[in-house]
Amino acid sequence: MARGAESGIMRSRSESAAGYLFIAVPMALYLVLQIGAIGYALYISAWEWNLRTGPVAFLGLENYERALGDPIFGRAIQNTVYYTIVWVPLTMAVGLFLALIVNQPLRGRTFFRAAFYFPAIASSAAITVLWIFLLAPAGLFNAVRGALGLNPIFAFFGFGPLHNWIGDQSTALNSIIVLNAWTTAGTFMLFYLASLQAISRDVYEAAAIDGAGTWQTFRYVTMPLLRPGHFFVATVAVIGALKMFDQAIIGGGVQGEPNYALMNVVLYLYNAAFRQFDFSYAAAIGVILFVLIMSVTLVQRRLFGSTPSW
Repeated sequence: MARGAESGIMRSRSESAAGYLFIAVPMALYLVLQIGAIGYALYISAWEWNLRTGPVAFLGLENYERALGDPIFGRAIQNTVYYTIVWVPLTMAVGLFLALIVNQPLRGRTFFRAAFYFPAIASSAAITVLWIFLLAPAGLFNAVRGALGLNPIFAFFGFGPLHNWIGDQSTALNSIIVLNAWTTAGTFMLFYLASLQAISRDVYEAAAIDGAGTWQTFRYVTMPLLRPGHFFVATVAVIGALKMFDQAIIGGGVQGEPNYALMNVVLYLYNAAFRQFDFSYAAAIGVILFVLIMSVTLVQRRLFGSTPSW
């Protein structure tokens, strides 16, 4: 009996050792490429850095003070925060709505799942270029609204019949928000669909027996049980929003035109690193972005992370 117990312990230890060996390589890569990169960025940001010779002079917090005192960086922060506040709830709502639709026993729902998800796998650069053409002054969008007789409504809000939606600073960022809400909602749909299918049908049957209607079931049963899904989707969405880059540079160029309307933190970092070749300053911007992402993620953890007590 003792020999069998000892054999079981040895087998358990060998399995544990094999498991640690399997995760050793990816953990080492993560420590070097993620944690190590963050630490190296912190080190670089405190120096005047030469790409060829390395550190030149110790600057301390000067790069951070320079960033916080730059009005263009302030505009980049403002645009990034606005984009995040508007785009994240909008895309989450659309993704949840689509998930609720394709989760029903509808005919052809597999087709609709694929159709709703298709924009997410298409080329972001190609879709952005197509979007620019659609929203151009002589583009399809202005032509359609003119054909439908909607120009007086748009004129009431100050938009002429040949309005350049991405070329005007008042509508450029909102145009990108609409574009990314369309292209990303399919991905969030899949996340929410997985969460919806994890909810036991017994819960809905119990709600039906208690006389709950469709809206009451959604509000008091589905939404609370989706809290882990909300946390995951919101975290992914916020990180993606704070790191948005390709649509900004394609739509507004390296300067985030017009008048810095599409300038965000990542585009500002790109200019500092690859146009000005000021890598210590770019590292400081990266550290600020990292702190911003971590802070928002912790806030989301407080809002969504705990399971409902009821």
